[in-house]
Amino acid sequence: MRFTFDNFQTSVIISKEIPPIQKIVNDLQGISDYRNVIIISDENTVQIADKICGKNILTLCVLKSGEENKNWQSIEKILLAAKNSNLSRDGIFIAAGGGVTLDLAAFAASVYMRGCRLVFICTSLLAMVDASIGGKTGFDLFNIKNLAGSFYPAEAVYMPLDALSTLPEKEWKNGFAELIKTAALSGDDSFMEQLAEIGQKKTSDSCPVEYKKILNYERTRDIINKAVLFKGNIVSEDTRESGKRMLLNLGHTFGHALESALGFNNVSHGEAVAWGMLKACDLGLRLGITQGNRAEKIKDLIQLHGYKKNYSYNPGVLIEAMKNDKKKRNGKLTFIVPNEEGARTVTLSSDNDFAILNNVLKNNLD
Repeated sequence: MRFTFDNFQTSVIISKEIPPIQKIVNDLQGISDYRNVIIISDENTVQIADKICGKNILTLCVLKSGEENKNWQSIEKILLAAKNSNLSRDGIFIAAGGGVTLDLAAFAASVYMRGCRLVFICTSLLAMVDASIGGKTGFDLFNIKNLAGSFYPAEAVYMPLDALSTLPEKEWKNGFAELIKTAALSGDDSFMEQLAEIGQKKTSDSCPVEYKKILNYERTRDIINKAVLFKGNIVSEDTRESGKRMLLNLGHTFGHALESALGFNNVSHGEAVAWGMLKACDLGLRLGITQGNRAEKIKDLIQLHGYKKNYSYNPGVLIEAMKNDKKKRNGKLTFIVPNEEGARTVTLSSDNDFAILNNVLKNNLD
């Protein structure tokens, strides 16, 4: 697959095996010296980075893992490693990891010498279906998720499905929240049904879905391909998120606020987005935008995959967190809510709007 984001061309390669550095070099053009390449991984993916390098000696920058390390200190570590290796302006940043590593490496690549070449090797489902496509980079600052960032698409995105073999089940679930979001936005009933069928294969309601046992190579490739095509086509039309791309934030205004309020260590991004979609459905119902049967379909699918529906929080704290959200426009809070076609944007600004929002946040979904 190939997409155009602004003036950037991005190739997406879904394959079975993790690509060695020789293949990456052969696929790209203009690389004559491995010393002009830096590989960025975290503690969980350093073995994959080593596998990419093989016997070749490349600069490797290993970051601490986890959302709590998505910060300026990690950016500085990448930039220092690039500087110490004498990476030139035509150098290549290769990020091997999940969404956090990709976001950090991409931001560093976008600012090092005003921009270097960038390649992604995705090692998580969440990275494959969301973080790697479309050029959003960033890091958390002042306890606000992705407050600092840039738009800088990768030149090539590799999605080796073998990398998912060691992925913990909780990380599969993390990625499935974005798949559910994509299916809901796409309006593709068959995609929704496909995800429902996977969720129905769990042994009981009290047991989690065992994704690695259920999904073979072909089925995994198929759902990733659908998600990548949908997101890639939308971002190609609206790279800078001035219109249609905003719809991809379904569940994210609520979800990011929950992450900020509870602490990034206490709730995963996927769990927060799944909860955020439940709240988006509730808001849409109260505003008369989301149809009852549409909300029920989305909520049932989220419940089928076992996402948590209730968290302990102060609604006022969440609303304050939302006021720092990047999707805010002209001082108004912006939300994406489902409708018949997929989803639409709504803005809240009046006292009545905030009373509705407050009630949504107080509403017990059980």
